[in-house]
Amino acid sequence: MDQSLKKFLDNTTIQYEIYEHPAVFTVEESKKIKIEIPGMHTKCLFMKDNNSQFYLIALPAGKRLNTNYFKKKFKLKHLEFASPSELKSILNVAPGSVSIFTIINDKLSSVFLIIDNELWDSELVGFHPNINTSTLVLTHKNLEKFLNLIKSKKEIIEL
Repeated sequence: MDQSLKKFLDNTTIQYEIYEHPAVFTVEESKKIKIEIPGMHTKCLFMKDNNSQFYLIALPAGKRLNTNYFKKKFKLKHLEFASPSELKSILNVAPGSVSIFTIINDKLSSVFLIIDNELWDSELVGFHPNINTSTLVLTHKNLEKFLNLIKSKKEIIEL
């Protein structure tokens, strides 16, 4: 687990379970290890619009992001994946390790966090703890506590 995340979670008394596993970079690869990990299997996408507004989008692993709907909802002309260098400079992680927890590295609180309501409604959810060799599982109550502690703009919507 990323040490800055561990410190943040421990200092805020957010309870979690950690599951170590081989590195996974894609949802397809993670299906092999998911069998042993409880909770909703998730994925996170780091994207940007034509005005360089960045979005951290969390949704169930099997759900495809409808980019046309997303662009319409937020009145965007263009939406694309942020580059690996933007990911590193803003959220301080490498591709394959993106999760909602990377938002703690957004020192300017400039990233807009979007959470799919299906994920939000789940009792247990699992995310990489800013490194792709483990999965951190937390209850809805602890997910809510985490979101209430971060300063970034956030919204829970149907994706």
